[in-house]
Order: sequence, then C-alpha cells, then structure tokens
Amino acid sequence: MEHLKNRKAIITGGSKGLGKATAIAFAKEGIDVAITGRNEADLQETVTQLKALGVNAIYAVFDVGNYEAVKTGIKTIIDQLGKVDILVNNAGIAAFGSLNDMEVDQWSKIIQTNVMGMYYVTKEVLPYLINQNEGDIINISSTAGLNGNANTSAYSASKFAVIGMSESLMKEVRKNNIRVCTLTPSTIASDMSINLGIADKNSEDSVLQPDDFAQLIVAGLKLPRRALLKSAALWSTNP
Repeated sequence: MEHLKNRKAIITGGSKGLGKATAIAFAKEGIDVAITGRNEADLQETVTQLKALGVNAIYAVFDVGNYEAVKTGIKTIIDQLGKVDILVNNAGIAAFGSLNDMEVDQWSKIIQTNVMGMYYVTKEVLPYLINQNEGDIINISSTAGLNGNANTSAYSASKFAVIGMSESLMKEVRKNNIRVCTLTPSTIASDMSINLGIADKNSEDSVLQPDDFAQLIVAGLKLPRRALLKSAALWSTNP
C-alpha cells in the first residue's frame, strides 16, 4: 500500500462538489493540495478548511478552458508547492437540451471546458511528472461518456472524448511510471447535479455522495506502484 503523506496534488474545480470532497480526503491523508476554480471566495473558503486539517493548501483562480491562463496558473502552483505528484482533472460543466435547441455557443463551451480544459491542464503538468518518472493522473469522465442519452449530446460527447484521451495517455506514459486512471461515476449529489435538477441534496441514503467518490480516488492512489487502476465506474446500490 502506498503512503500518501507529504505528496503534492492539484485538483481542478476543487472548491465545490467532487473536487472539494477529494481535496478534503487528500488533506486527511496528509497530502498538500492546490485547488483551482473561477470563484475566488469559494476557493478561499475551501483552502481555509484544508489548512485546518494540517496540510499546506493553496489556490489559483483561472478558467481551465483558457490555455494562457492555465499555463500561468499551473506554473504558479508548482512554484509554490515545489513539485506535483497527483493531478485530478475534475473541472467540468454540463447543460442539457436537444441537439437542435442548444445554442452553438453553449455546445462549444462544454467541449472547451470539459475536453480542451483537461488537455490544457494535463499538458502543463505532465512534463513535471515525466521528469521525476512518477506520478498519478485521475481524469473524471461520467457514465454519460459510456452511453449517450436524449438531450445529453454535448455533455456525452465531451465525456466520451475524455475517456478516449485519458486511455490513450495511460498507454503513452506507463513507461514513465505514471498511472492514468479514468473514472466514470453515475449521478452524484454534487453542487452541479443538484443545480441541474438531476440529484436531490436530501437524498443521502439513495444517491451517491461526493465523499463516496473521494474514497474511491484515495483507494486507487494507495495501490502499490506496480498496480494501475485503469478505469472504474461508481454506481449507487439503489436503482
């Protein structure tokens, strides 16, 4: 079992929902955490909670869909952390509607954030992991990336793309002792899913919670370095 204490992690979209739950789970393991997002007040609040758990915690404000901002933000983070061992590509957006009804700008924004954003961040972090010949990248897709459904064309397209990109990267960098894991959770009662009306914040007994997802990530990271969790789908026991 790997010991995670004193590792350094970057979590995109880390101030709320799945990202925040993962950051807290990491801090409880002794991992120093950098979180990114677009809302500085939310980032500051989460960093305060992380520091209370006894780890070094920092944040950077940028939109993952803006490559120039990503380059600056990631460099700043790594300069402050000193290194990076773990990247969790969690930042993402969603909107639903028929292919004809959804505005072109909305469709494009989902692809830009969910696909290009993941690519931009990974492109900037990967050289550091290759240079140290070790690291972990966890890419968050969705069950919507396994099966398309009516009115999810943009979101499903983005999450299908995430799976393809992530699995290709996994095969590229295994030789560098870098583990790339693709996760495809079902509906989780996160801020995003609650705001979209697809999960009920009061349904703790029947719907997956962000903490459940964070525990899966930690378990995967604790596997011996010889073992790679290629992919995993997290589902609720309640149909």
